Amino acid sequence: MGPSDRATAPGQITDVPGIRVGHRQKSDGGWLSGVTVVLPPAGTVGSVDVRGGGPGTHETDALDPTTLVSTVDAVVLTGGSAYGLVTAHGVQRWCEEQGRGFTVAGGVVPIVPAAAIFDLGRGGDFSARPDEAMGYAAAVAAGAQAEGHDVERGNVGAGTGAVIGRGKYKGGVGTASATLANGVVVGALAVVNALGLPPGVSPAGTEPGAALNTTLVVVATNATLDVAECKRTASAAHAGLARALNPSHTLADGDTVFCLATGGQELDRSTEAARQVSLITLQSAAADVVRLAILDGISSAPAVTTPAGEFGAYPGDVR
Repeated sequence: MGPSDRATAPGQITDVPGIRVGHRQKSDGGWLSGVTVVLPPAGTVGSVDVRGGGPGTHETDALDPTTLVSTVDAVVLTGGSAYGLVTAHGVQRWCEEQGRGFTVAGGVVPIVPAAAIFDLGRGGDFSARPDEAMGYAAAVAAGAQAEGHDVERGNVGAGTGAVIGRGKYKGGVGTASATLANGVVVGALAVVNALGLPPGVSPAGTEPGAALNTTLVVVATNATLDVAECKRTASAAHAGLARALNPSHTLADGDTVFCLATGGQELDRSTEAARQVSLITLQSAAADVVRLAILDGISSAPAVTTPAGEFGAYPGDVR
């Protein structure tokens, strides 16, 4: 993706029309955790690619290209490790109240995949982790946002308890976007909770610590994609994660990338060659904005001190 293909500003995931983001978190009384909900417009197609060796996920099998339902009603990113996945139930309840979901006899079944980071005990209390009510509140917050709203970054939502470099530095929520020459917008939101550090600028002397980590990413685009194309875009976007963090995709990471395609911006599919070029250009941009979103999340996260320890701000701006 060349300079003429993207906007000069780093942007945010809400530059993709119809995408909204809601955060809820708590950082006192033994807490350092939260939830982030990405709410797409109705009819959004989605898939996922899980690459880490220690993932904590919910309903990701439903996003396989061979399954029945192609649409996604919300994506939940949460703290609390596997315990935090219960937040998806709260988001599902909110979606049902809004009539969002796969229509069946008698009602709807919302498709709400989720993924979690490990942040247990970072506020001092191992049992202080997001629950169904916090998930519901994050969905309410997302639903109340205006079109194109600013996305809070840093120590918010699922990034509240995120750390990098084996717990030496604070991680957090970051976001970025790019607009291509054909009108396609590609955005990403990342929750950076990584074993690794940015390559090339990583300070020496990172001390050993708990190697339980995960970087979670949602890529969104206004392009019209089918589920298989979303899956391939999520796969390609993992390259951005590897460029931003070293190491990445380790046995102790749960690195997961979701891809959401809201539709409305058709790609050039006039020939097979044109289709391939369109998809490769989009997927290259997805990797680029994922890298920028991760670096934004690191740069946006201030230092935190809790009874469990001190998590410093990463020195310098890596964006």
